[in-house]
Amino acid sequence: MLMTRRDAVAAFALFAEMLGPTRAADAQTAPAAPRPPVFVHDLPNVSLDGWEVTVSHVDYPPGRVGAVHHHAGFVLAYVLEGSIITKVSGQGDEKTYNTGEMFYEQPGATHEVSKNASQTVPAKLLAMIFAKKGSTLTTPGRGER
Repeated sequence: MLMTRRDAVAAFALFAEMLGPTRAADAQTAPAAPRPPVFVHDLPNVSLDGWEVTVSHVDYPPGRVGAVHHHAGFVLAYVLEGSIITKVSGQGDEKTYNTGEMFYEQPGATHEVSKNASQTVPAKLLAMIFAKKGSTLTTPGRGER
């Protein structure tokens, strides 16, 4: 089955909606106002023919500092718990992302900083790596600090 960029975005939007908290149906309660998008970002101009998405949990125990690395394709990352500090080449300085926030790694980027913002509280993110089938998803690399 071929997945177009539009299909990937629609699937991700549905997935992100499922991550959000749910409300019990109550006939006495007025409908909730629509929530704003969690994240909006242009996607690379790539054909997704022969690509797949791999979705993984990444655990950050307190104080964890990840190694500098690269990913095949592009990445969307959603912080499930805690706070993550990250720096991706070409995207400016380090930034802290908290629960419910997400970030993007463009194709060919170096993930220069990836660490738990806390020395005492664990953190977790959901990484969605879009890459050609059969690619090595993560490879070590030197930082460009």
